[in-house]
Parts: sequence; C-alpha cells; structure tokens
Amino acid sequence: MIAKQINTTTPKPQIITTQAGLLAVTQRLSQESRIAVDTESNSLYAYREQVCLIQISIPGENYLIDPLVLDDLSPLGPIFYTERIEKVFHAADYDLAVLKRDYGFKCHALFDTMWAARVLGWPKVGLADILEQHFGVHANKRYQRYNWGKRPLDPEALTYAWMDTYYLLELREIQQKELQNKGRWQESKEIFDYLCNNGHIHHPHTLDELFWRIKGMQGLGRQEKKALYRLHIWREKTAEQMDRPPIKVINNERLIKLARVQPHNKTELRNSGILTSHQQRRFGNGVLHALRDSNNQVPAPPSQEERPPDEVVERYHALKAWRKDKAAQRGVDSDVVLPNAVLWHIAQAPPEKLEDFQEVPGIGPWRQQAYGSEILKLLR
Repeated sequence: MIAKQINTTTPKPQIITTQAGLLAVTQRLSQESRIAVDTESNSLYAYREQVCLIQISIPGENYLIDPLVLDDLSPLGPIFYTERIEKVFHAADYDLAVLKRDYGFKCHALFDTMWAARVLGWPKVGLADILEQHFGVHANKRYQRYNWGKRPLDPEALTYAWMDTYYLLELREIQQKELQNKGRWQESKEIFDYLCNNGHIHHPHTLDELFWRIKGMQGLGRQEKKALYRLHIWREKTAEQMDRPPIKVINNERLIKLARVQPHNKTELRNSGILTSHQQRRFGNGVLHALRDSNNQVPAPPSQEERPPDEVVERYHALKAWRKDKAAQRGVDSDVVLPNAVLWHIAQAPPEKLEDFQEVPGIGPWRQQAYGSEILKLLR
C-alpha cells in the first residue's frame, strides 16, 4: 500500500465502466485548464499489449477509466488534442505512443514531470523517488509488474494506479516555479512540444524481423539458424494462442540452446536439461515437431541502412562531444541539451546562419538562442 495516509477529504476514485459515465467525465474534464494523466498496460502478460487503464486526476476528482469494458473511448480524443487543456504526465513518451497506437489520440499542450526533473538536474527522476522525496509517499513496488489486464483489479492495485496521477498537478506547480526561477521554463516547454510532435507509434515487427532480433542468434551456424527459425515460428504461434509474451513460453536463451542441440526425441530433449519439467510436458511435442519441420528457410536479414558520409559522421561526433561538455557544465544528462535525432539532423543539414535553426525539429527560440551561436562556430 501507500505509507502516507491520504487526506480523508480526498474523493475516492470514480471507476468509469459505462459510455454514459465516460461522457460525463469528458464533459467535466473539458471545463479544466489542466489534468494529470497516466496509463497502465499489460505488456508483461499478453501477446499483444493494450492499454488496460487510464488514470486522470483533476482538483477534487480522480478517475479510473476502464478501456477493457468500454466500447468507444473517442470522447477523450478532443481532451488530449486541445491546446486549451494542459496534460500532465510523468515520462509521457510511452503513454503518448500507446494512446496513439490504440485509439489514435494526438496530444497537444504537454507537461512532463520526469523531463522537468531532468532539466532541473534532479538526481532521481523516477516517480516513486520523487513522490517519496516531495510528498513522503512510499508506493508498493509490487504493482510495477502487475497484470493490469486481469479483472477484477485488486483494491490495492487501484490505489497504486490513481496515486500515480493524484500528486502530479501539485508536483507540476513545484517544478514550474523552480524552472522559472532557474530560467529553464522556456527550455522545458520546447522539450514538451518536441515530445508531442515527434512521438512515434510502436509498430509491431514482422515474424522475420523478430527472428533477427533474437539475442545470441548471430553466433549460430547456418543449420542452427534454420532450426532456430523453426522454433521461433512455433513459439510465436504458441504465444499468440496462449495470449502471453513469447519469452513467457520459452525464453531466448533456451531457444538458442535447443537450436544448437536439436534433440530428436523426448528422451534426448529430457536429457538435454534445456527445458524445465513443466515446459517439457507442455511444449515438448511442439518443440520436437518444429525441429523436424524442414519447410521453413532462414529469411534474408534486414537490409542495413547506408552509412552516412564521413563528413556527416564527423560533424555528428563533434556535436556529441560539444553536447557532453555542455551537459556536464549544467549537471544534466546529455539528451537534455539536445536529443540524438536533432544532432543527426544538424550533422546532415548543417545550418549556415542562426535563422536556419528554426527549420530544425526540436530547436525552438530558447535553444536557438542558447546553443545556436556555439553550434555554428563548431561547424565552421
């Protein structure tokens, strides 16, 4: 549970499971200038993860919206899209990606409390650490790996979920004042805008792409790779049927060992000691059948991206060295100064004058003024 007692006047969260309830919530949210948001997904427990809970807090109200029972979440779309309502997240990148992936939501007007903490150079930027330091709250870490796809949800899990947004609005006020006092407010706003406009959808990989991403497979011989590919196809199909992550069927390390040994029968499989007794009983026949299958051939490896010209690479490394020094001077991580994607953009299309930085995604007026002249001097 939570070590700190919640104020007894704090309204208990409303669990939204009906369309009428959702419409009422969106009507209430539309009257606010700022809301706190978080999501919970089931990536550790499902073959295809999905958003399983959306938490939203406003002054005096806390909502837990259940996407697994609601048919249509589109009424929330305008709330995320409008510039009039600021959305306060902690570590928004993943949340924005899954909300866009599952529902097509596009977010404007963002405040990210994790990025604010990074800009300020706070030594610990995880939400649990921040809540403990600033509010005396101790979250139960067991729910960091909780199965949010199960129903009904444990009462303690619900408390953990809405506590993730309950303090965000107050935390935002603390951070904004410190950002303004340190002259970092405009810098933070540029970072928040960049997160909104340059987020990405996590596209699922194809079976062949997933195969080439198996750690350790590059050390296999040709015949071993063929065996691994057959095992990989079997594992993906089995995981999809069971609706669980593939590594929860058989992990990559065991799969690699099976591809090396290639047992021919149950006795050899058992004597290899690669699988647990449970896995042998449940998956032994499938593993042996996959190894005997000769239909599948190893797919061609993914095409390698063409290496940039040497002068581009040299500019990029020079920019990285400059960024490292600048970050050390400020006491922040390097990507707080500028993300890698921005460095590559500058390296590939180097600005010739200060005004050219206006065309670089991720550089707004603050970064242009703070870093533009130094970067131009470096490039020359």
